[in-house]
Amino acid sequence: MRKIVIAVSAVVAVVGSFIGSGAAGGTPIAEAADGALSASSTAIAPGGPAFGIWSVIYVGLIAFAVWQFLPRTADRARHDRLAVPATLSLLLNAAWILSVQFGYLWLSEPIIVALLGVLAWAFVVLRRTRPSGRLEALITDGTFGLYLGWVCVATAANTAAVLTAAGFRGFGLGQDVWGVVVAAVAGLVGVLVAVTGHGRIAPTLSLGWGLAWVAVARLDGPLVSVPTAVTAVGATVVVVVVTLVARARAGWAPRASALRTA
Repeated sequence: MRKIVIAVSAVVAVVGSFIGSGAAGGTPIAEAADGALSASSTAIAPGGPAFGIWSVIYVGLIAFAVWQFLPRTADRARHDRLAVPATLSLLLNAAWILSVQFGYLWLSEPIIVALLGVLAWAFVVLRRTRPSGRLEALITDGTFGLYLGWVCVATAANTAAVLTAAGFRGFGLGQDVWGVVVAAVAGLVGVLVAVTGHGRIAPTLSLGWGLAWVAVARLDGPLVSVPTAVTAVGATVVVVVVTLVARARAGWAPRASALRTA
């Protein structure tokens, strides 16, 4: 039943992605909700090409759904624990797209926050259990790591879009100030994920990808904000460095333990 539920949820998410891309007759996300989520809507909105990462994530999610049906008894307990957050993430993904498509931008905010929460849950499950091999690590840990890192950036961009559409003007502080603050917060979240995940690469790749495209959009587009671009680049560098250090320390610990017991 777990395998079937995940497979059906993956199909729902992929169908939702086609609707959100405009390929199935829907309005592209950047144009839906009166353009509230376009690359120039807020100072923290990533450039259009950034959303190409969804193709990689969806391929990974489909691979994960298929992976469930292969005979691997060693992974059964791990995947049983992952089943609920994985399924919820797929359904919330589709729900977010539909809420934007139907013009309920305000509804997209609690949905994407919930999506971020269940992905954090999945990340904890994966961090506390070990993959059976490199392929399992690539398909499962890699996919949900990319998913989490990107949704961290997407949540920030979505929140800014919802507040702007609701008439919030940032207490008069201006786009530059809020762009710097939000980019810095996204960087801090990336640092937290890197430390708690012992240097997992996938979340850093997607979060860095998103922040890099925020920087590109703020340097070349209708809404220019050099301070935001500089902060986004700086945050990306910090997250990458912390990830590498955390990964190195995670590798040193077993070697140090082996030396002590030798």
